[in-house]
Amino acid sequence: MRGHLPDENPGFVGRHTELERISAALAEHRLVTVTGVGGVGKTRLALRAAHRAADRHPDGAWWTDLAQLDGDRLLVALVADSVDLSDHTPGMATTGLCRRLADDRALLVLDSCEHLAAPCARLVTELLAAAPGLTVLATSRLPLGVEGERVVDLDPLPPTGPDALDLLRRAAGEEFPAVGPAGEICVRLEGIPLALELAAAQIRLQGAEAVRDQLGTRFDAPPGARFDLLVHPERVWPSRHQTLRAAIGWSHELSAPLERLLWARLSVFRGPFDLASATAVCSGGPLDRETLPDALAGLVRASVVRARDTGGRHRMLDTIRAYGATWLDRTGETGTVADRHAAHFRDLARRAESEWHGARQLRWYRTVDAHHTDLRTALDRLLRTDPDAALDLVGSVAFAWSCRGRLREARDGLEPALVLSEARGRVRARALWALGVTLVLQGEFGAAQEVSERCAREARYAEYTESAEREARHGRDTEGDVLHAEHPQGPGFDEGDRPGDGGPGRPGDLTLDAAALAGLLALTTGRPMAAYVVVGHVLDAAQGGPADSAARLRCHLVRVFALTGLGRLAEARERALALRALCEELDEHWTRTALEYQLALTGLLEGDPATAAGHARAMLEGTRRLGASLGVALGLDVLATALAAAGDGERAADVSGTGEAYWRSTGQPRRGLPGLRALREKYTDTVRATIGEPAYEEIFVRALTGPPQDGLDRALRAPRQH
Repeated sequence: MRGHLPDENPGFVGRHTELERISAALAEHRLVTVTGVGGVGKTRLALRAAHRAADRHPDGAWWTDLAQLDGDRLLVALVADSVDLSDHTPGMATTGLCRRLADDRALLVLDSCEHLAAPCARLVTELLAAAPGLTVLATSRLPLGVEGERVVDLDPLPPTGPDALDLLRRAAGEEFPAVGPAGEICVRLEGIPLALELAAAQIRLQGAEAVRDQLGTRFDAPPGARFDLLVHPERVWPSRHQTLRAAIGWSHELSAPLERLLWARLSVFRGPFDLASATAVCSGGPLDRETLPDALAGLVRASVVRARDTGGRHRMLDTIRAYGATWLDRTGETGTVADRHAAHFRDLARRAESEWHGARQLRWYRTVDAHHTDLRTALDRLLRTDPDAALDLVGSVAFAWSCRGRLREARDGLEPALVLSEARGRVRARALWALGVTLVLQGEFGAAQEVSERCAREARYAEYTESAEREARHGRDTEGDVLHAEHPQGPGFDEGDRPGDGGPGRPGDLTLDAAALAGLLALTTGRPMAAYVVVGHVLDAAQGGPADSAARLRCHLVRVFALTGLGRLAEARERALALRALCEELDEHWTRTALEYQLALTGLLEGDPATAAGHARAMLEGTRRLGASLGVALGLDVLATALAAAGDGERAADVSGTGEAYWRSTGQPRRGLPGLRALREKYTDTVRATIGEPAYEEIFVRALTGPPQDGLDRALRAPRQH
């Protein structure tokens, strides 16, 4: 099945009638919104309905969790990410998303729309207009108000019925009779699932009778009198809001003081968090490295915090997180904890960048991906409070985001940070480099050229300044040199102009990366000689070898591609193999994957399609590990060309169709290095003629419309040798 839906909760209980209503509505309406009080089970029911309806949507059922967003700035980017759109195109963000879904018969689930109701309504209106085969299932506390919307109101479970008791029984892990304390608990909590789960956690700790008695003393008070902390704007279900608030407040009162303090501080996290992040952000006062783990364990036992996966990550439900945020505000710590959160994730971003070159690259790449939501939250905070720190954070992670296909988010973070921050030197040069790479990948070559020149000037300024500071510490007057660096003569790479990291008169890593950016831009615009000259100049002037830094390795990579473009294939292959061996020794993944692509291209140009196919498959394995859709699309193109060159028309058509599916996920037409495009057209025309146009098209379309992951799996299987 195409698409992505989370696994269903095994504790799902009842809701047969409601499920049938939603299923019927989805069959007749293009927008169905499930509404109800917080904690009533909208998400769980929508997920079950989506799984049931998935088979009716051949182009996939896709899930988007909107609870992680504070505002609508990244709404389109999150939805695009959820439908596997690594949009590499410029222009309005909604344009690429509409294009991605335009011809699809798909189901898109937007979960937790209430805090973004108006932006969601606008986005849904655009998507439904652009994609006639699209169906949207939304969950929200209120309807979205879009024309043609079908609203399904979700009530709590009948408090005296079997479903509420069954949910309480499953959550508590105990058997209860139909009458007695458990039945009274269901009635007092009005059958609200989240409230029942909180009560079940206390039953595990205290027993059903104790819980019933406590609820009796608390819920007999006037509604909302004791726990009137959460105020919601909804005008429906007021008594049930009060019941849920009371249930959450009761759980809050039963928590130990340190657990309540941790609950409040954890509310700053928008995504999953692990113990290390919780400790870094929430420690302070009586909460420290010794006491915090026990407090977190207590919140897990009380079902306030939920274990998310086997990797040790946890998460709060949005309703409970909002309650904690209210308490955090009452303590006056909201700003302080938000600043600690931002500082922690800025530090994580910097550590990830420093570990990029070497054996921990893949681990940190995945760490950045796992903490993506909170990195964005931290960036938004720093853009408001400390733009220089924001520039540092986004400059540290933007390249990893671009590799992952999150080009819009990288650009949306880099551009405002560069405008708002007045920082000069290393931090700005790095951010300009990351922005230049992003623009090249988006195909905005004019803008990339301007940013490349700014990056070169800033790198030169930074390296002069740093060198001057070093020399000043040794008593040397370099004021004239610094003034010269303030007013560079242009973007060229003149060996005599820069001291830099490599020592007096030698370019450092900032200049090397600026050269790599200029070389990348030259390669993608069909100027391999320019790429060769610009990176060769700085490499000849720099000290050290390719293993010494990521910037040096990137320059060597650009030079290998330039040699290929110049037709110096034997030299290109020799250098590429040496670099690949070095990457294997370093356990470096990104450059190794790019080198496999280059070696595949070299094999094709040398007339060795079997060797080319082997390197293409190695590249695809690497890009799959990195989750890079653009890399997968490029790799499938070179593999399809190799198969066509070998005369395997049917497999070439299959791989080419899968490649087209991945290209569509990037939001742009097929492209690649100029040399490959000519070869692909040549060999594709040959195999089309060999197996016949109808047969080729049938195989191509079947692969294009099938699950892309299945097509990638087929492509990675090498044919058996006879």
